[in-house]
Amino acid sequence: MAPPGPAGAHPTSAEPLSRSVFRKFLLMLCSLLTSLYVFYCLAERCQTLSGPVVGRSGGGEEAGTPGRGVSAGGPGELAAWPVAARRKRLLQVRPRPRRRPPASRDDGEEAAGEEESAGLAGSLGGSGAGSSVAETPPGTLALLLDEGSKQLPQAIIIGVKKGGTRALLEFLRVHPDVRAVGAEPHFFDRSYDKGLAWYRDLMPRTLDGQITMEKTPSYFVTREAPARISAMSKDTKLLVVVRDPVTRAVSDYTQTLSKRPDIPSFESLAFRNRSAGLVDRSWSAIQIGLYAEHLERWLRHFPARQMLFVSGERLVRDPAGELGRVQDFLGLKRIISDKHFYFNQTKGFPCLKKAEGSGRPHCLGKTKGRPHPEIDAQVLRQLRDFYRPFNRKFYQMTGHDFGWDG
Repeated sequence: MAPPGPAGAHPTSAEPLSRSVFRKFLLMLCSLLTSLYVFYCLAERCQTLSGPVVGRSGGGEEAGTPGRGVSAGGPGELAAWPVAARRKRLLQVRPRPRRRPPASRDDGEEAAGEEESAGLAGSLGGSGAGSSVAETPPGTLALLLDEGSKQLPQAIIIGVKKGGTRALLEFLRVHPDVRAVGAEPHFFDRSYDKGLAWYRDLMPRTLDGQITMEKTPSYFVTREAPARISAMSKDTKLLVVVRDPVTRAVSDYTQTLSKRPDIPSFESLAFRNRSAGLVDRSWSAIQIGLYAEHLERWLRHFPARQMLFVSGERLVRDPAGELGRVQDFLGLKRIISDKHFYFNQTKGFPCLKKAEGSGRPHCLGKTKGRPHPEIDAQVLRQLRDFYRPFNRKFYQMTGHDFGWDG
């Protein structure tokens, strides 16, 4: 038996044991602190989220037909669109403040009726407040793995006012490969001096393979717009929604009448001399409908193959059929079809069964579908006679008879 050690001394076997316990305590403490730190980081990250991670709906793995995009470095800089792009998952985050384009005053769509409210994401009724639609989804979409980028638009709806441009844009925004700014930017007619970088900053972020779009109906009748858009990119695709110019003029007058009930009658504005049948071409409601004259300016800068003329009447009668033509023109897979629409008998035009960013049906807002004032039948006949030669020239230029003279 070994002799006892000095008084007060601990057995040597206890020293490794105490060190082992101490090491385990330190390891547990470090693990706890690490877990708390990770939890804190996750909690901070989660506070920035306004919604769950969602996948892209529709469209499968295919991307659009190759085209040409535009970077913001200058009018001549072009970036190729990939033929196919892998779908990335999207993260819905807290909305960020954005610079708003100037409000419309006397052209295109009305400022109040065309600005979008914060309820829906690009629903039918405003890509673009009177209409119950949203300028952007209820949060800005950013990529989980890649934030995407803002591009100058590769396609623009350039007109015409009261032709159906709002409906066309909102129908297109259902497509997963289309990203469009809601409010009308009015860059090429009012804000051109602010530069392409300012214009690009108004656009939504896009993934590879997606098309950036905007619509400003007053571009079609703005003399400087064709050259300015061509300077940005000669490859820009242009969409023009046209409608019977007589019906369009009455709709235009109806919109103005809703804002200024004291304006003169439609007849007194439309004619310089009613008894002689002299139409006043200087009145904007009449002048916009001279489609052939406006188109001549555009054809000096863009070939006809880069312009698509959408029938406003057919957009009401057969929205899926007309959207099929538009999707083909833009090089998009045909995703928007009859299943996306239903006809609202009260309003008299088609509505989306499910608007972008919403699970509920939605129609254009209260500024759309206003009842037109009664116009004397003789006045309408005189206007149809006035427009007939311009219409026929327009049919020849576009290669399509829109049937407005029947």
